[in-house]
Amino acid sequence: MKVLKTMPGIILSVGVALLACWLESLMPIHLIGSAVIAMFIGMIINYFLQDTKIFTSGLKFTSKKILKFAIILLGLSLNITTILNVGKMSLTVMVFTLLTCFGGGYFIGKALGLNWKLSNLISAGTGICGGSAIAAIAPTIDADDNDVAYAMSATFLFDMAMIVLFPIMGRALGMTDQAFGIWAGTAVNDTSSVVATGYAFSEGAGDFATMVKLTRTLAIIPTVITFAFIQLHLKKKEALANSQNSSELKANFSIKKIFPWFILGFLALSVVASVFPIPAEVVSGTKTASKFLMVCALAAIGLNTSFSSMKKAGIRPMIHGFIISALVVIVALLVEMAMGIV
Repeated sequence: MKVLKTMPGIILSVGVALLACWLESLMPIHLIGSAVIAMFIGMIINYFLQDTKIFTSGLKFTSKKILKFAIILLGLSLNITTILNVGKMSLTVMVFTLLTCFGGGYFIGKALGLNWKLSNLISAGTGICGGSAIAAIAPTIDADDNDVAYAMSATFLFDMAMIVLFPIMGRALGMTDQAFGIWAGTAVNDTSSVVATGYAFSEGAGDFATMVKLTRTLAIIPTVITFAFIQLHLKKKEALANSQNSSELKANFSIKKIFPWFILGFLALSVVASVFPIPAEVVSGTKTASKFLMVCALAAIGLNTSFSSMKKAGIRPMIHGFIISALVVIVALLVEMAMGIV
């Protein structure tokens, strides 16, 4: 009975995901990822649907459970050893950009009056890897679908500008393929945008940018675990403020309940990919499956999100995304200059 209840929402999410993938395939250049397309299609359908109760259970299952499974599968496409060997030159740049995102993002979010979940989702999307980071952190901090949609939108809009502006700026600065690849790989957000930006400069820059981007993706692991502890601390604080006794507090908020166990699955598959010779076809297949399941999850999030709810947040999240993204671009370039890479 429970399975039947979830089916309408799952089928609708898969249908939207298939449409989004088809629309992405029609584009001569992959400027917009299918996940973002699926989310916006979902939001449009949500606007016209009068009654969504029949889909509620399935949409929740897809946006939470299937999303976590997609993140786990993504681990098999990340060979930690190879990525770190190629990406070690970019690690210093990444440390500074991550500090900029989460440090600067905290103060900017407070100044703009944003809730901490939305502020950190935007920072994670900008600092780590766009939609994948937002998708991984959202269930860990119990973020609203509206916050996820807004964070995705903020990072997506800046990415569109960077695809055009980065190659122009890189040529104006006389950057080498390697220097541009590190810059694009650490400062542009979503994977599809990094690939488009890198290869718009040159093939060598595109290859290097893609590898640097994969190195950034590994930051998902410590970030998700950190946010799990922050969420646990905040929930305990809230419970104490509501005068719960210590036994109730222990029963309600244990690390067992709140720890993001799916990230251990992600890490386990990354280790498997690093230690064992996995056939390229298997890696490619799981990566494709992971991407499609993530598109389904983002479709479900879009179907749960209304334009009117997003409208209430106003322009402030977009301003937050713009400021953080601009700071990351500048910091990444300055660190490269200091290291003598540019």
